[in-house]
Amino acid sequence: MNMISLHNHTSHSDGELLPSELARRCEIIGYSFVGITDHADSSNLEELVKGAVRVCRDINKYFLTIKAIPGVELTHVAPKNIPVLAKEARRLGAKLILVHGETIAEPVRPGTNFEALNSDIDILAHPGYITKKEMALAKKRGIYIEITTKHGHSLTNGHVAKLALQAGVKMVLNTDSHRPADFVDLLQGLRVAEGAGLSPAQARQLIKNSELIAKEKLK
Repeated sequence: MNMISLHNHTSHSDGELLPSELARRCEIIGYSFVGITDHADSSNLEELVKGAVRVCRDINKYFLTIKAIPGVELTHVAPKNIPVLAKEARRLGAKLILVHGETIAEPVRPGTNFEALNSDIDILAHPGYITKKEMALAKKRGIYIEITTKHGHSLTNGHVAKLALQAGVKMVLNTDSHRPADFVDLLQGLRVAEGAGLSPAQARQLIKNSELIAKEKLK
């Protein structure tokens, strides 16, 4: 089993690294898949998606042991605008669509989780104090919920994991990396998942879920 993170940011939004360097650093640590999912709204969506598609094509052609998946993270957009932007991102070629959920670490607008879960997205990132009703909606729509290793966003991992297990919602483990210090290896990632209240087997299932998503998106 190798580490996977389907949620990462590059210098095309607020990250420090170009996508190629991000992929190379992750390759050395032992990652098998990474998502290129920079912060997007209507001002930069087209540019980000087209750039991610191009660079992921190059990474997947020339790198040896890692594959990259182009996507976006819709971030701090008005909740009612999420379905529109998600549809447009998909049209432009985004394989992974994440929404920046209602983390307690940032002033995300109430209603973001609900509208995201009613949209064509793949993962709801760091959803904060997500409700049982919203978790049931994630289950119904087959949307994955993120457990995160990112400082601040990870404060509600225990709440998120508990409700996801109760509702039977599939989870993934992501780093939400912006800089090299954010990358974690597989052991540390599993420790974070177990710290959220998951058993070792449940923690490993998060990585398996990410692998299933990655392989499906790269078909």
